[in-house]
Parts: sequence; structure tokens; C-alpha cells
Amino acid sequence: MLYLYKMIKYIYAILFICSQTFAQKAAEKNTFSNIAPILTATGNQIYCPGTSMKIVTDFNIVDPDDTGIDAVYIQISSGYVASQDNLSLSGNHPNISTSWDSLAGKLTLSGVSGQPTYLEIINAVKDVVYLNYSATPFGVRTFSITIGQANYLPSTDHYYQYIPNVGITWSSAKALAEASTYYGLQGYLATILAADEAQLCGEQASGAGWIGGSDEETEGVWKWMTGPETGIVFWNGNASGSTPNYAKWNTGEPNNVNDEDYAHINGTGVGFVGSWNDLSNTGEPSGDYQPKGYVVEYGGMPGDPVLNISASTTIVIPSITSSTPDTNCGSGTIVLQATSSGGTIHWYDTISGGSILGTGNNFSINLNNTTVFYADPFEPGCPNAIRTPVTATINEIPVLNVTTPQPICSGNQGTINANTTAGTIYWYDLATGGNSIGTGNSFTTQPLTGNITLYAEAINNGCSSGSRIPVSITVNPNPILDQDLTIDDCATNPVTLDAGISGMVYNWSTGETSQSIIVNSQNQYHVVVTDQNNCSSTRNYDVILHDAPEITDVTILDNTATITTVENGAYEFSTNGSDFQLSNIFYHLPGGNYTATVREINGCGEDTMPFWIIDCPSFFTPNGDGFHDFWKVEGIELYPEASVEIFDRYGRLITILNATNSSWNGTFNNKLLPSDDYWFTFRASNNAKTIKGHFALKR
Repeated sequence: MLYLYKMIKYIYAILFICSQTFAQKAAEKNTFSNIAPILTATGNQIYCPGTSMKIVTDFNIVDPDDTGIDAVYIQISSGYVASQDNLSLSGNHPNISTSWDSLAGKLTLSGVSGQPTYLEIINAVKDVVYLNYSATPFGVRTFSITIGQANYLPSTDHYYQYIPNVGITWSSAKALAEASTYYGLQGYLATILAADEAQLCGEQASGAGWIGGSDEETEGVWKWMTGPETGIVFWNGNASGSTPNYAKWNTGEPNNVNDEDYAHINGTGVGFVGSWNDLSNTGEPSGDYQPKGYVVEYGGMPGDPVLNISASTTIVIPSITSSTPDTNCGSGTIVLQATSSGGTIHWYDTISGGSILGTGNNFSINLNNTTVFYADPFEPGCPNAIRTPVTATINEIPVLNVTTPQPICSGNQGTINANTTAGTIYWYDLATGGNSIGTGNSFTTQPLTGNITLYAEAINNGCSSGSRIPVSITVNPNPILDQDLTIDDCATNPVTLDAGISGMVYNWSTGETSQSIIVNSQNQYHVVVTDQNNCSSTRNYDVILHDAPEITDVTILDNTATITTVENGAYEFSTNGSDFQLSNIFYHLPGGNYTATVREINGCGEDTMPFWIIDCPSFFTPNGDGFHDFWKVEGIELYPEASVEIFDRYGRLITILNATNSSWNGTFNNKLLPSDDYWFTFRASNNAKTIKGHFALKR
């Protein structure tokens, strides 16, 4: 047993020594394998449209501890247009397979079976070609060649990687990004400072992902909260805010709905490609605004190693990047300008073929007519450059003709007319300077009271007809008439209306055409007086005629008389022919015979009508006590033809009183009548007006 124990202990010792040796060698091996390869590339070139071009003129990988690698990734990292650009492998490379991602603009070179050697990878990269399918390509393309899957951007020397993670929060994504490394580079949620970064992280990456922006500290103040840019403000305000550097918010964002404090790149189909929106820390539980992952950026952190695991080249597509046309008023020298992304600019007057008319960024030529020229970004060996039209415009100098206007009458609008061979006519009230007061072939003034001079100028695309042409409008005065007249007279008098000025043409509102007319009715009249210049003035007449009064009735109620006339004119009234008043009502008149008189206050006649006031008691008490025993009309004895008829309430005639039988004792056929109301009618004569009334009998 002891022997067996010693044998087991010995075996364990041997195994421990072997394991230590193996671990040490493995550690040494791992330490040596951590050396990253170094990639170098050359090949900044000019691209000829319509051709295939290798993206490098030379490429190499140096790795002291490995002979091969799983894959190399070549991406069009800036200037990429998915519908136009393509990378592919040419030549014979039996051990290399390719995969083209048109969304990311990335070509992957990997082994057909197993890991390819560096030599195989190097030869393959040298045979990668670029082709643009557009008939009119333009711009610059940058090709990033790297051994890792992260996207490399030469302008920042940083790496970018989209990590799918459905439903991840912003805070978790921030922590995971900062816990990740890439060949020793410290990771962080991406901070996007320029358009090429935005394209690489947003447009050329798939899925909706968090980036490192937030306004959690101060609402509306968006800062980068990660990486070397921590604390840098990139947006102030809501959707209508502004950026001090760069931002790519979607339309209407940020909107802070449901307290959204974190920046997020939209997924495909939301807003414009690669745009941002603000979300809460969790985002939505599903749909377009559910977080699908996050974008990690590597590079720029303190302590990061210096890597050469990527290389890049560029091609420039010869194109006219800007052009400036020129114009001239009439024949003269035109100077056209253009700039290009490469090559020497050649100028032609045809879109293809033809002879070179000039070279360089500026092209000068003397022209009589508008001509389209073409700028060609010529590069030797590139016959397919796209020519850009640049127009040299010769604008016609307008010739302006102005018609002298006819004189007008004071108070009328003046119209002046002109025509031009080209352009638009502008009207001014000053010979130089000032603003235009109208445009077009004619101009109508406001009503004028005196002579005026205006000025015309024709402008054709900035070309003037020359000094402004003065146009004078003569304003003739209108006939001077007396002031409008009001005539106040009696209707019985004829009225003469006179225009007050002789030797003119007259047009009265009555249709008459003489200098004066006679009218006999109240009305408003006017006359239009026209002089030899056909200028007119109008005089108005207000004729007021007063009619003589006509009494239609005198109404008696108890001791009150009301005089009524045909019209309500300017009348005064009297009951005795001398004491007149403006009111037609007379109160408390004693019984007797009166004459109502109405006269017009301007002396335009009067009218009279006799009337009577009956003075009789309102009640009587025929009880034989000597007081109020009889009812009578006072003074009836003075009117021999007067009569009073008394009726009971049923209309039965009780008695008739007159000058000889002037009172009633309250009986009928010698019988006492009961207490009641009784009615009477009074007539001073057979032709006189009947006056009615009532009284009470009390016992």
C-alpha cells in the first residue's frame, strides 16, 4: 500500500512539472501571437468612368508570428453610393472566396477551406477591382483594408462595429461598449462628429443602434457622454434647435416624447437613412423604436496602442465639382469658370468630340449670342470623362419706346404706355435711384391735381435700356364753379338755378342743357359744366320748398283741442289768430267758439278752421237740494242753431236740449232715471262738426 501511494505521488509530480512547462511555453507562445500584423497599401489614383480599376498599386502584410489569417475586409468607407459602387475580385485565386455586402459597401476575402496564407491574401487584395455603374459618376472613394470585422475610417483612424442586441438599454450598451476592446483599443459608444462617420455608422450599418449622445444632465443640451469627446455639446434645443458642430437628427427630432434623453440611430425604413432620434433609456418594447443593438467605436482613448491593422487608398473620379456661368449685356467678352476633382479642364463647344477651345479653370471668349460650352476634367488615359455644360449668356440690350400721354383733367388718373424689345419695363418717380413704383407696358397713376413727370427703364436679365426716359403728364384744371347751393323758398314761387359760369357745355340732372333752368319742385339737382378741354366740374343744388298748411281736423277732448294738418311742416298754431305756438295742442280751453289758425313760419301761407269747446259738468245730482240739480251745456243760449242729444248706455234718445230748452233734470217721460253714465252729442249748427262726450247721473 505504501509503495502504491509513493508511485501515485511520483506520477503527480511528473504531471505537475510537465504541466508547468507546457503552460510556460503556451504563455510564451500567446505573448508572441498577440503581435498584430502590419498592413500597408499604396494606390491613390484617378478613376476613368466606365472602367474597372484595381484599388491598390501595391499591398503587403507583415506578421512576425503568423503565416495566414482568417479574412481581410475591404470597405468603401467614404463616398460610397450603394446603387453605383462595386468591389470584386479579378484574376485566378482558387483558395480565396469573396462575399460582397452592398449595404455596407464591404468585400470580404476569406479561405475557401481553412485559413488562407498571407501571400494568398496579399495577391488577392492586389487583384480587387472597383467599378462604378453610373453614367455620370463623381466624387472621391476611400477604400479601407483591415484584418478585423470592424469598419475602419481613415479620416478618423478609428474602427466602428455594430453589435446586435435586441432590447438592450442605453446604459447597458454604454457599459458593454466600454468593456470591449479591439486589438487593444478601448471601446465606447460611438460619437459621430462628421458626415463620413455618420455614413459609415448609420447608412452602411444594419439595424437600429445606440450611440453615445444624451441630454440626461440638462434637458435640451445634448452632449457626447462617451469616449474622448465626453462633455462636448453637439445640439441645443428641440427639433428646431441648432448644432455647434455636427448632428443628423431625423425630421421632427429630438422631441423628448416620454422623457427621451438618449440618442439612437434609426433602423431601415424610419426617416432618412442613418438619421437619429431620441429614445428613453429602454426605448419601445417592439417595433421601429425598439433598440436592436449599439455602435462601438475604437480609437482615440488614452493608452490605446498604435496599430497598423488597416490601410487605405483613394480614387478620385475626374469630374467638374463646380462651375460658374457668365453673362454679358450685348456682344462682348465672356469668362467662364470651373473646378474639377482631378485632371486639367479642357473647354469644348460640343458635348462630345470637337476641338479644344481652351484649357484651365478660366475660359474667356468673345461672343455675340448665348452659347453653351462644356468643361471636361481631362486626365491622360481617361477618354470617358463627363463634360459639364456651362452657359455663356448674351442678353439683349432692350430698346425702349415711350408714348407721350394725352393731357388729363384734374382729379383723374393718368396712364402712360411704353414698349420694349426685350425684358420688363420699370417705372420710377425719380430720374435716378429710388425704387420702382410699377412694372409693365403701362402704368396708371393715382388721381392727379397737377403736372407730373415719371421715368421709364427696361431691364432684360440685368441689362438696362440706358438712362431712364422721362414721361410728362399734363393736367388741365377743371372749370371753377361756385360752391354748392341750398335754396329755401315757398312752393308757390318758381326757383331759378344758374350754373354761374358762361361759355361752357351744361348738362343738368333734369336733362336740360342751358346755363340756367327753372324748377318748381323740392329736390336735389346738379349740373355738370364742361370746358373746351373736356374737363368737367359739378355743382349741386338742394331746393327746399315750403307748402302752405292745410287743416284737416280739430279734435276736441274735454277742454283740449288738437289741430291736425295734411303735412307736418314748419308750422305754428293759434286758436285766436294772434297768440301762436309751435305745438298743435291747446289745453284747458273754456267753453266757446274758436278759430284754429295754422301758418308756415317762413310766411308761405296759412289756413283756418272754426271749432267749439263745450263747457258741461261731468256729473249732476238731481235730488232737489239746489246743488247740481240740472245738467246743461254752458252758453248754449248763445247758439240759436245748437242742439244737444242725450242717450242712455243702450243708445236710447232721452232728450234734446237747445237754446230755449238748455238743461235736463234726469227724467224721461216724467220718470226718474237711475244713476248711470249717459252720452251726448253737440252740434253748434246743422253744418257744424258733431262733438261727443259723456257724464254721470248720481242720486
